Amino acid sequence: MQTTLARRGISVAPHALAAQSAVAVLREGGNALEAMVAAAATISVVYAHMNGIGGDAFWVVRPASGAPFAIDASGPAAQLATIDFYRERDLAQIPARGALAANTVAGTVAGWDLALEESRSARGGRMPLSRLLEDAIHYADAGVPVTLSQENATRAKRAELESVPGFAARFMPGGAIPAGGRLFMQPALAGTLRRLAEAGLEDFYRGDVARSLAHDLGVLGSPLRVADLEAYRARRVAPLELAHSSSRLFNMRPPTQGLVSLAILGICDRLDLQALAADSADHVHAIVEATKQAFLELRDPYLTDESWMTADPQALLAPDRLRALAERIDPHRALPWGGRTAPGGTVWMGVIDADGSAVSFIQSIYHEFGSGVVLPGTQVNWQNRGCSFSLDPNRINALHPGKRPFHTLNPALALFTDGRTMVYGTMGGDGQPQTQAAVFTRYALYGQPLQQAVSAPRWLLGRTWGSMSETLKIESRFEDAVFETLRARGHDVEPLGAFDETMGHAGALVRHPDGVLEGAYDPRSDGAVAGY
Repeated sequence: MQTTLARRGISVAPHALAAQSAVAVLREGGNALEAMVAAAATISVVYAHMNGIGGDAFWVVRPASGAPFAIDASGPAAQLATIDFYRERDLAQIPARGALAANTVAGTVAGWDLALEESRSARGGRMPLSRLLEDAIHYADAGVPVTLSQENATRAKRAELESVPGFAARFMPGGAIPAGGRLFMQPALAGTLRRLAEAGLEDFYRGDVARSLAHDLGVLGSPLRVADLEAYRARRVAPLELAHSSSRLFNMRPPTQGLVSLAILGICDRLDLQALAADSADHVHAIVEATKQAFLELRDPYLTDESWMTADPQALLAPDRLRALAERIDPHRALPWGGRTAPGGTVWMGVIDADGSAVSFIQSIYHEFGSGVVLPGTQVNWQNRGCSFSLDPNRINALHPGKRPFHTLNPALALFTDGRTMVYGTMGGDGQPQTQAAVFTRYALYGQPLQQAVSAPRWLLGRTWGSMSETLKIESRFEDAVFETLRARGHDVEPLGAFDETMGHAGALVRHPDGVLEGAYDPRSDGAVAGY
């Protein structure tokens, strides 16, 4: 329960080795952007059931000077990925697994490249790419001890994924589920990373790696082609912003649900949350009901690829709109819930460097193991983010070539009025905005120590990774009175374990005006805070 303290640099990740990769780069003079690329590469290898270079990523960055900015490294649907493409195959919806689920460009590597371009141009970054990928290459080549999380996820998804092309070869070597603590080797992936280190990250989209990816995807039946990879670029964008009573809050703009995360905190800011007891039934009820309003009134009607939206996402956070949503909440009765939520295989990580630059970063392949497809030439596990598209042309998230699918991913950043900077986030599908609200309100409003804010018992409305029910899931460490009160208010409460991985893997870092650094990792994960 003790918050980690540091002075010169700090990082947090849901796998300890990724946090160590980041802080090692900081020690060698690298900046926060370079350190995050190292952490992202490492975690794509050591936590491969949760993320990988075949997925998407988003960055929210607070530079040491200047305004926060964001990087959108999400990939669009392939040019051949049309509604007719799936209808001609007698499909009523896009499959969640297999080559037909691998229908969007993987953007994460382009995001790394854009972050390093920003590092060089604005921060004088000089760290060689080969150094930043060094740990990841080693762990893929020499092996990394299997986590219990990976062992359990493989066992849970074996029946669903074992027949998907390439899955068993990478994730079940010898036909067996890798046991926790045994070395897990990914030699072909090491070769892919080594090629990128030598040729540059653009090779993933416009080089030998791109041609190998496109060939294997095409052979397996994916609509992705090399032209889709060649056309892709990550984008530098302005994050969404919310004026909170304690701070200025920033999050990723659409196609992510960053707007939802900001809206929940904006609604709660109008519910006088500080007058409620921390972690009480009132606290939980307020955030759960704010979540419902944000999902029903903002997410479902509006959120998709921003170029296809019917409303300005920043305008959806207008004070009058948030006030109206807050007024709909009954403090004594739950709104009936039949929501549509989604699972996710994702990692959130944070880095703050000696100059005060802070990075909030999230990387994902969507479901655990993504599409399940592992490409033989590169050992890249391709995401299935595009299975969230609808084949109904009248739906807001209808499939269209070049359109980016809706993302649950959203990295958060706060600039407090007293000069503190906070980066925070979590994996966990639609649990992400709820956990962000829990961590932020505990720390910012109730003054809980940072590690307590992350470790304390959590709740989650709807589906998330490892659970498909729409209940209000609550960890067993809450007092009995909390369960009883929430049930009495009409919540469909489902008790979970004391430190249940279903709640996701959260983390947070804070930099104080005097340079003191704080970090908190999630004991539900295999993570750590590393600082110096």
